[in-house]
Amino acid sequence: MSVANVLAEEIHPSLWRASQLARSRGRVVETGYPALSAELPGGGWPVGALVDLLVQQAGVGELRLLRPALTAAGNRPVAFVQPPHTPDGLGLSYIGLSLDQVLRVNAQKTADALWSTEQILRAGSCGAVIFWTQYAQASSLRRLHLAAQSSETLFVMVRPLASAQDASPALLRLALRPSSDGLTVDIVKRRGPSRAEPLSIPLQPTPVLLSRHARFSRRSPAEVAARGLQTEVVT
Repeated sequence: MSVANVLAEEIHPSLWRASQLARSRGRVVETGYPALSAELPGGGWPVGALVDLLVQQAGVGELRLLRPALTAAGNRPVAFVQPPHTPDGLGLSYIGLSLDQVLRVNAQKTADALWSTEQILRAGSCGAVIFWTQYAQASSLRRLHLAAQSSETLFVMVRPLASAQDASPALLRLALRPSSDGLTVDIVKRRGPSRAEPLSIPLQPTPVLLSRHARFSRRSPAEVAARGLQTEVVT
């Protein structure tokens, strides 16, 4: 058999050819969006590793994108570290969570938020940890990635879009931009070939935006999306 015909994963599970998606080395959680799952190694969000979601502004729909995965957490707690808005019961119910299930961490200093996140990951008691932050040093990212590897926790950091230019140990990095019917998703990093074309992921608004008591807006859906859905309490 020629070397060209040998599958990389037959040599070692961690190897893959640049032209193919890698096999996931651990458990993954289904994204709930077939078009997205088809582009991810293992077909889902990697568990026990750092995942980067890079956004123009916190609140563009990152929690609605993660909704199926958070629902899969079952009765395990879900930690929100430095969330941009106060969690709302109605919005949490929409993504399959109860107020009692959510652990909210607000720290006055970024260093305290990083420390808290690391301790939660090492404890392994949460089904998911979502950490919103404007800045994190490369050394802090490596520590959190290592802490996540010791758990069976879905660990997502929501960071500014400009962070895409910085190095990250994350196995998966996605850039999220609002669109008229949901999100446009660019794959910044994955264990596999690059993808030039963005993905279009439709998302339903939260019940808050569908309320009959909401003020009528004359803006088009695209204009509302471009503003990052600032009025959403839970995205």
